[in-house]
Amino acid sequence: MTLYLLFFDPDYGPKNLDLCGDGIRLRNGLYLIQSELTRSKLYHRIKWQLKDGAALLVAPLADDPKFKGMEAGSLKWLRDTES
Repeated sequence: MTLYLLFFDPDYGPKNLDLCGDGIRLRNGLYLIQSELTRSKLYHRIKWQLKDGAALLVAPLADDPKFKGMEAGSLKWLRDTES
């Protein structure tokens, strides 16, 4: 399993994005995803769900990110994925 950071312009995405793994929304258009997919496969599966012209970033994380001010439950979700 790999932890990924996902960003896309929310104006280009569907209301119910399939994260293709276990994930959580940090902010509108910003997600953490735990997935068995490779970066390339995850990128393309997300890309196919977005409207043409959408900005998209999928990056594997070598370690848990530090953050604050994100959606309620984000830190708990991240800690629970480590168990």
